[in-house]
Amino acid sequence: MMMGNLTTDVQVPGWLPDLVRNYLDHAREGVSLREIARREGMHASTVLRQVRRLENRRDDPLIDAALDHLGTAADAPTAPQQKDEPKMTAPIRPEAMLTDAATLAREGRRILRRLAEPGAMLAIAPDMEKAAVLREFPDGRSARTAVVDRPVAQAFALKDWIACRRPGRVASYEITAVGRAALKRFLEEDAGQGMAEAPQVFAGQHRIWAERTVDEDGERKRIRYNMAESPVAALGRRRDKDGVPFLTPEQVAAGERLREDFELAQMGPRVAQNWDRFLTGGGRGDFGSGPGPAEGPRCARERVATALRELGPGLGDMVLRCCCYLEGLEAAEKRLGWSARSGKVVLRIALDRLRRHYQEVYGNTSPLIG
Repeated sequence: MMMGNLTTDVQVPGWLPDLVRNYLDHAREGVSLREIARREGMHASTVLRQVRRLENRRDDPLIDAALDHLGTAADAPTAPQQKDEPKMTAPIRPEAMLTDAATLAREGRRILRRLAEPGAMLAIAPDMEKAAVLREFPDGRSARTAVVDRPVAQAFALKDWIACRRPGRVASYEITAVGRAALKRFLEEDAGQGMAEAPQVFAGQHRIWAERTVDEDGERKRIRYNMAESPVAALGRRRDKDGVPFLTPEQVAAGERLREDFELAQMGPRVAQNWDRFLTGGGRGDFGSGPGPAEGPRCARERVATALRELGPGLGDMVLRCCCYLEGLEAAEKRLGWSARSGKVVLRIALDRLRRHYQEVYGNTSPLIG
């Protein structure tokens, strides 16, 4: 008879991500995908993607060992029970617990800080009880900056804070975007003054502050803004496996110029302007703003209209969605009915053409507010 599901019969760590719990229930206990979906309030296909995602990551030695340790809790022998005795949970083998939440948070603050340094990586071998954080300096020398227990490193991998970059006899790991967000959250918590600061802790991990110069009443001022609020700026920080940025700084700047004009245009008297006329599914008639006292917003609307007409259908659709509406690539692809991952290619082409448009029309000068 089936024991039930692992995450209820065995006291697994509370910090364990939901997709790991669902994977263990399905792979170790044989709980059906539909049953897990009903329990978690999600679609069965979502649970299936979670299971496949984690199964594909079992090539990672830390992930594989951690799942094996957690799975042994379900196979641990149970003491015989008398007929009238209440049912007890299965005993927990020590190695199945990996680490506790307090240790994970403490070590996360220490190790993620080191891994966030340039040229840092975490190295571990099968016969090593501890993992070492190594940092390579520009002059070619390297140094060990931290040491962490293997169970904690396994927890890092399950939390997706680190990812294997070079498998082998000695596997190396680098900090992920999720790990950097966790580090920012830890730092925000350390800097917080009290309970009133708590909501800002989680918001702070999604902010990347930068500065730029703007014209205000004829006076140039420097302001701080959140680069993470723009999908284009986020794509500009992504790099491929060779370390090449997905978008060039010039392409990102072109997208931000269009967004600034779009936001300035919303200040005009016609706030409810139908920008969807520039989408493929809408009409592409003449764009008129009509007379009004706000000259700046009127000029901004004309610049946006000119840029979108220059791009045309498809390319204009993508920059309007991503740069102006601040939609993510997946959301834009879904709304436009495009295939998955096609939006990246279209966006890159569109931003390059938009950059050339601004260069040809305005040259090196910027007609925008920033």
